[in-house]
Amino acid sequence: MTPHELLKKHWNHDQFRDPQLQIITSVLDGHDTFALLPTGGGKSICFQIPALMKPGICLVVSPLIALMKDQVANLQKRDLKALSLTGGITQNETIELLDNAQFGNYKFLYLSPERLQSEWIVERIKNLPINLIAIDEAHCVSQWGHDFRPAYLKIAMLKTHFPKIPFLALTASATDRVRQDIAEQLQLEAPAVFQISFARDNLAYMVFETEDKLLRIEQILRKNPEPAIIYVRNRKSCIDVSAQLRALGFTATFYHGGLTQKEKNEHMQLWMDETVQVIVATNAFGMGIDKANVKTVIHSQLPDNLENYYQEAGRAGRNGQKAFAVLLTAPSDLIQAENQFLAVLPDRKFLLEVYVKLCNYFQIAYGEGIDEHFSFNLNQFCLRYDFAPAKTYNALQFLDRQGVIALSQEFSQKIALQFLIESREVMRYISLNPSDEDILLTILRTYPGIYELQTAFNAPLIAKKSGRTEAEVYRLLDKLAEKSIIDYHARNNDAAVTFNEIREDEKTINRVAKYLENQNALKKAQLESVVRYVSNNNRCKQQLLLDYFGEIQTRDCGICSYCIGKQKKPNPLALTQPILQLLKTADLDSREIHKMMADDFTVDASDVIFALQMLLENEVVALLDNNKYTLIK
Repeated sequence: MTPHELLKKHWNHDQFRDPQLQIITSVLDGHDTFALLPTGGGKSICFQIPALMKPGICLVVSPLIALMKDQVANLQKRDLKALSLTGGITQNETIELLDNAQFGNYKFLYLSPERLQSEWIVERIKNLPINLIAIDEAHCVSQWGHDFRPAYLKIAMLKTHFPKIPFLALTASATDRVRQDIAEQLQLEAPAVFQISFARDNLAYMVFETEDKLLRIEQILRKNPEPAIIYVRNRKSCIDVSAQLRALGFTATFYHGGLTQKEKNEHMQLWMDETVQVIVATNAFGMGIDKANVKTVIHSQLPDNLENYYQEAGRAGRNGQKAFAVLLTAPSDLIQAENQFLAVLPDRKFLLEVYVKLCNYFQIAYGEGIDEHFSFNLNQFCLRYDFAPAKTYNALQFLDRQGVIALSQEFSQKIALQFLIESREVMRYISLNPSDEDILLTILRTYPGIYELQTAFNAPLIAKKSGRTEAEVYRLLDKLAEKSIIDYHARNNDAAVTFNEIREDEKTINRVAKYLENQNALKKAQLESVVRYVSNNNRCKQQLLLDYFGEIQTRDCGICSYCIGKQKKPNPLALTQPILQLLKTADLDSREIHKMMADDFTVDASDVIFALQMLLENEVVALLDNNKYTLIK
């Protein structure tokens, strides 16, 4: 089949986006290939199509467990055989998966780069009929990239085992320096390079300084009632902002790393189905999300780097319609950002202390611990050793990226279940509620002792056996618990930790600490770039972003906050007439006037205040004791 026929058959698309077909052709011709495609550019198609056209299996290296699972699930929905080899599974499970890859006619094997550090896994991979090696998030191979992972440096050794197999390196954001480093570290041989512009002609980059961010968010969402994402700094803000929006009459939900997988899926689906307009999220949200009609992406705090900001902002307007990427700032944001991003960076001494305490916490002896897996609660760990949670998390995340540990934040739900009524009463319930029969009979057949004692319960297994969804299983459990038919308890584990190597304390930390100083310096430089982007009021915002990624563009975009401001040449006095019209209907305070301004959300609060001062000085309006303005008759 041709690339176009495969695209139509499995993805139901008639045409490739530029330059997908050129990349596919390069790979099919056996060339090492480098593809720099911005967010939403369709990177996965570039290795999935050529892999299907050649006999054998495509090896996909990716650092993101959630994205791997998402891509494997999407391929399986299209009747394409794919599996993933992630951390946290036993050696026997790994052997079984590799057997399936070798003998099961699979087309895609996804694995994390840390897996390449196990020699026996590499030996097994050498025996697979590999037809293509795709390296996703390839910027992770460069220590100058925003998410450097030393395990990526192991990928180059696959060249010695598969000298005739093409490498395809893919990334959504990389500076010139990072691009050159990627090609060098992966040992790409005269790679064909494909890069499309970072410019998004339909995306208006807006930066607004405001003391009242909620008011500005309200204005934006009322003017643009289509689907929106609001990125916030932490889990508490997710809950608070979504509640504030609901109080204002918006439909909103939230998404953060602290939700169970079931809750994540439910909240995301509400937004994907447009049952709610807004999803308020931390940066845990976004990977693998493909919703074309997102009108607005709002960042209510400074992002930690422009790479992440570009990717998150780029989730707006994928349908080609005009969309907005809004960044709201306040004078205090810089201090908050420095406290959030820089003050919590671990140094070598703290990194060693956290690693030693982590090993002690799980009673791992020196020289032991490899492949051991534990449930882990970060707050309990920090409480025991009097560690600052944010700094500790950064230390653990650094150890995770270096491959020393694997830190999973996917919540696992453990359920203990027991029936409180006799079996004949359960049968009577089934006869009265036939829609629940499949699930209940499956539970009774799977757990014969469930009447006598609390039994560990596997919801995904019951869903699979009964032919129903996990959501339906959980809904039935809630209903039965309400009716006192069952007693069940769900306990969430905060995270899971897997130790990828034996404990060697100083030796372990000395090996990885050389990267720590570079990474800390890089984070400081990245935050400085964010501050420059926000504070520069003399250039087109899109041009500033393009400059950062090494792309020169001389023309202004025409739609960003700088360009709109330049076109409008704002004159606060021009606001006096609209204000007078509003005051004819009622006495209003400055916040109410700003909120009701019919122009658009680019009207600044300071301009409203200036116009009101002019009206006061000219005795056209008066200020009442309740801080409301009234017309002087």
